[in-house]
Order: sequence, then structure tokens, then C-alpha cells
Amino acid sequence: MNFFAHQEAARAKSRRVIALFVLSVIVIVVAIDLVVLLVLGFASADAARRPIDDETIAGVLVTSSIVVLAIISLGSFYKTFSLRAGGGAVARALGGTLVPEDPRDFHLKRLRNVVEEMSIASGVPVPEIYVLDAEAGINAFAAGFAPTDAAVAVTRGALDRLSRDELQGVIAHEFSHILNGDMRLNLRLMGLIFGLLVLGLCGRKVLEHTRHRGSRRNEGGALLLIALAVMILGYLGVFLGRLMKAYISRQREFLADASAVQFTRLSHGLAGALMKIGAFEAGSKLTQEDGEEVAHMLFGDGVGYGRMTATHPPLIERIRRIDPRFDPEQLTRLKLAERSFEGVDEDSDPPAAGALLAGFTPSAESSAPQLPQARVAAPSPQQLVAEVANPGIAHVEYAAAIRQSLPPILATAARMRERAIDAVLALLLALEVDPAPALAEIAHRLGSVRARGSEELLVAARQLHPAQRLPLVQLALPALKRRPANEARLLVDTIDVLVHRDGRLLVFEYVLARLLRQQLGEAMQPGAAKPGGAKLPAVRRHALDLLATLARHGHEHPDVARRAYAAGAAALFPGEAVAYAPPADWIGALDNALPALDALLPAGKESLVLALATTIGHDGRVGIDEAELLRLTCTLLHCPLPPILG
Repeated sequence: MNFFAHQEAARAKSRRVIALFVLSVIVIVVAIDLVVLLVLGFASADAARRPIDDETIAGVLVTSSIVVLAIISLGSFYKTFSLRAGGGAVARALGGTLVPEDPRDFHLKRLRNVVEEMSIASGVPVPEIYVLDAEAGINAFAAGFAPTDAAVAVTRGALDRLSRDELQGVIAHEFSHILNGDMRLNLRLMGLIFGLLVLGLCGRKVLEHTRHRGSRRNEGGALLLIALAVMILGYLGVFLGRLMKAYISRQREFLADASAVQFTRLSHGLAGALMKIGAFEAGSKLTQEDGEEVAHMLFGDGVGYGRMTATHPPLIERIRRIDPRFDPEQLTRLKLAERSFEGVDEDSDPPAAGALLAGFTPSAESSAPQLPQARVAAPSPQQLVAEVANPGIAHVEYAAAIRQSLPPILATAARMRERAIDAVLALLLALEVDPAPALAEIAHRLGSVRARGSEELLVAARQLHPAQRLPLVQLALPALKRRPANEARLLVDTIDVLVHRDGRLLVFEYVLARLLRQQLGEAMQPGAAKPGGAKLPAVRRHALDLLATLARHGHEHPDVARRAYAAGAAALFPGEAVAYAPPADWIGALDNALPALDALLPAGKESLVLALATTIGHDGRVGIDEAELLRLTCTLLHCPLPPILG
């Protein structure tokens, strides 16, 4: 299933979840009303005076329905609102500790390297990285409303017990959830089910209070019965919520496993991580915090549900789908080998499952490939569309080469909360022939300290290969998102001023400025970006403006640009004669086009990306600048495109 089909499937699942939740609430409200009606019937039959009239009964039923709906709605709203801080809030609630920008701990540094490589390879921002230090089990999760506010958390047991390949398999599994829109659905499930839990808790509190009063006075029988019904039905709702989580989660775990194997081409890495969960004593259980709410988000079963409500497929079935040769007897042998970890150096890669079964041998470091040439053969448009949010091992190897090749002074600055702004500003300054006016503008708007900091990085920034610019921004985004909101807004405004200052605006500068505005804006308001419902005919002019702008700036000769545009337009609107008319004010045209195109349905975005790829690669060759321009544009459309490799 490609990215766009998976997006549509996720939207359909989200609609089904909401429908099931609404149905569950209706059933609970009707059941409680029936109990109330039964209690009123007994009260009317026992009344010494006149019986209770129908109008009173109707009023009581309406009141009870409103109260039940209010409790569920307020509980769900409270939980959803508390999650609006993004994935980091979920990780911190479970005791997660943010991984430092430049960790000295071997395992933390290895984790950061793996996550950054996965981000560069997949074309999404580097998420916040957390470690659950108190958890000895092997587990992980990704949380957030969108890639812009995502967080990845890994248990200390995973860091201490998994080899680099196995850790890479687990992180690739979590990135699959980030790329395919599973995280928003996970958080929505948390919010909805919490409302049902609150109803059960309210019933229990009222029941306890009523029983206490009843022990002193012979009263409260009716209220006791209603409270008991509310508690039972509330917890029944929680059970139904667990069934919903199981229904949604199990198949997604198989898909994420398959995506992780495709991502890394290292099936032994993911299979080894799952085998260690099955063999080692701590397994994947969370012990320090209640894992109930996040059970459906975890890499492995962190709670220990029964078969009916299990949020994960059986472990052996998951391993066999990855490695058909797997023999369950290996888990017994692997369990005996767990003691091998006692002699492993804390500053080295832990042994892999396969190595433990064969007799421990250290894993070898893989050599990183060279950076790409300036121009390479263009992949087919269909191939590029298939690669959206679907990177492979070549992309991971490429990402490792990019990460390792970044100048250390720039890479370190990009990860630091205090220096990330300097790194991004230096990236833009490096595009200037004379940076002095831009430095003066930075000093005026952000202060002289910031101007000096960005100037210190200017020499290194000018040495960057064009393919290193976007990865550097990806590395800087987590630190930028931790800056105060007013400072982030001032930075974005300053960047806008810098790129428009001299009237010589490159398309790369424009798209990069918009990218930072979008990423930081969504990070400041998690959950604000929602899937759109527009269709291509409604945004026809915007789509053609974007195609014309990319054709004009991606091809030097006007005739070549015209033919490239015609090829892209024919792919987007087949059978229509569309004249090549690049907008005179391409900046204003893109300002209007990009938000409108981001609101397309997944099928419309798939057609648009196909047309963009057709235009960029029309001459059969694609340069680094063109490739990064296409990737930036796709990121703005929330269609993360891996690096384009020849």
C-alpha cells in the first residue's frame, strides 16, 4: 500500500472509530436511561400518594442523558486538550527524559544517530527523542498529531539490549507510524476512551458515597442502583474502547513491521528485537507507569492484555511474517544467552539476537557511501510517487553518509537549543554574495549576539554540498521547536525579511522560509493541521501555477521549461490543452497555491506529486537543486519524499 492509499485508509479508520465510539455512547446512555426508568417505576409503584407522572419521568430521563453525555464529553475533551502539547507530552507523562543535543552516553548517541538518519532518509523533521530510563523492558512508541510535533520514546531496556541493527528496525517501525498518519488516530483513541473511563470512575465514586450514607441511614437505594449501573456501563465502555484499540492496532502493527523491513532491508534487525522481547525476562512490559492509555501505541505489548483485547498480534506470528524460517525453539536458546549481556561493555554495541544464538561476536561497522554527483538520471515519476513516505535501505545509507559528512561545528550547533537559530541563519547567509547587510538586519531584529553566532558558522555553511542543506534544517528543527513561541515567530519573520531583502529571491530560499514557518507554526499548535477534502478541479489554477513555477525555475532554457510544464500538466489534467503561462508574481501565486494544494484529498495529492515529478525530471536528468526543491515542496504538502537517488 502506498502512502496516499494508506492516508485514505487512515481517514476511513478514523471515521469508523468515531462511529463506533458514538454507537457505544448511545448504547450506554440508553442502558442508563432504562435503569433510571426501572427505578422510577419501582418508586411510582411504592408511592403512598399519587404515582409519578409521565412529564416528570421524561424530565428525569432527559436530565440523566444530558449528565451522562456531559461526563463523557468533558472527560474526552479534557484528555484531548491535555495532549495538544504534542508527542513530547505523552513521553514525559510516562517518565521520559529528553535526549541531550550532544550526548556523551554511547547508547544515547547511537539512538540520536539512528533517529536522525531515519528522518533524513524519510524526509520528515527530526522528532523529539526521549528515553524511559526506568523501564527495563524492550519497547518504544511514537506520539504526536503530525510529524511536526512528533516524539519518539525508547525504553532503557531497548538501548541496553538491542544491537544497532535491531534498534534501527524498532525506530523504522515507529517512523512508519509517523509517516502513515497513525499517530493522530492513536491520540484520538486516547481522548475518546478516557471519557468512558471517567464515566465509570464517577459511578464508582457515587456508589462508594451512597453505600457510606446507607450504612448510617436506610436511604439511597435508588441512587445506589443507578450509580452501580453507571459504574458497570462506564467500565463496559472502557472494555469496548479496548476492543476498538485492538481492532485498529493489530493490522497496523503488521503494516509497520513490513514497512520497517522495507525501510532498512534488515529483516534480522526487526526480527531480532522481537525475539529478544519474547526471550528476555523483562519482555516489553512497562512497570513504572500505567501503560493502559498508550498500549496501542507501543512497539510491543506493554500491558499484557488477553487475546480478545490484545493491541498487538501474537509475537511469534509477527516474527514469522518477517522471517519465515524462525523456529520458536530459538527463544529458549536465546533466553539462556541473556546472561551474555553481563560482560558486554556499556560503550559498545550490544550483541544481536543472531550473534547470541551463534555465539557472541561484535557487529561490524558499515561503510558509508559517497555523496551524490551534481546531476543524476531522473527516476521515473511513478517510482518517486511510490517512494513518498516509503524509503528503502539506499535512502538510509545515503542519510548516514549525509549525517556523517556534515561539518561538526554546524551539526553540533543545529542540535543545540541555544545555537540552532544561528545554524539556520548561517545556511541562508551562505547564499548571499555579500552577507554584511543581512548580518546587520539580524543584529537589528535578533540582537548582536545572534548576528555574531551566525557569522561564526558562515564559513562552514558555505562549504555545504547542496544536498546537505535540508538535512541540516531537519537536525535543527527539534531545538527550534523548544524555543519560546514569540522567539520562533520573530525568527520566521526575520527569515522572511532576509530572503526578500534584496529582491533576488531564489525559489529555494522562498520554499525554505515557508517550510520553517509551517513546521514551527504546526509545532506551536499541535493538532491544528487537519486533513483536507479538496479535489483537483477546485484547485486547478493553483496546481498549474505551481507546475509553471517549478518548470520555469528548474530549467534554464524557456523551450525546455515549456515542454517540462506541458508534460506535467498532461499528467495532471490528461486530455486538456493547457497553455504555459508562468505567473508574473510567482511569490504571490505560490503563497496562494501551497495552502490550497495542501488541502487536497490523498488521491489528488498523489496526482499532483506525479505531475511535479514529471516536470522536474522531464529532461531525463535531475540536479541536486531541483531534487531538493521538489522535496521541500512535497514537505509543504505533507507528502514526505525521501532523497532522490540516481
